[in-house]
Amino acid sequence: MAFFKEFKEFALKGNVMDMAVGVIIGGAFGKIVSSLVNDIIMPPIGALLGNTDFSNLRIDLSRVRDLSSSAVSRVGELVNGSEAVIAQPAAEPVWWNYGAFIQQCIDFTILAMCVFLMVKLMNRLIRKKAAAPAPAPAPSKEEVLLAEIRDLLRDRK
Repeated sequence: MAFFKEFKEFALKGNVMDMAVGVIIGGAFGKIVSSLVNDIIMPPIGALLGNTDFSNLRIDLSRVRDLSSSAVSRVGELVNGSEAVIAQPAAEPVWWNYGAFIQQCIDFTILAMCVFLMVKLMNRLIRKKAAAPAPAPAPSKEEVLLAEIRDLLRDRK
């Protein structure tokens, strides 16, 4: 029961709403950064590297699969002693998309840098706020009156 009470207190403090707003803004910001990388940063880099589109950089792994499957079928033929060649249906190609991975790494680096700069800015603002001491509040009328009474009593002695 204490768990639910603690969760209720957490949810009603506003932390959940702050977190939800942060997630929504973070998702939108992630899309902006992805567009920045895919549409602005990567085309010039690809042009410098000889008109390379990073999203199309990939290696066909089907050859490895085809070589291994043909080797297995040939071993099976040797074991059975049959020379009949069994036609296998054409399989879908297997791609290793390393260009997309490079783009995602650049996305992550930009997002991490932005988050780092935001945290650094927030820490600087918090330090400035903590470093500037609040001015002492003006004494109330009662404090002023008590100070006058104290001074009068001191003068009498």
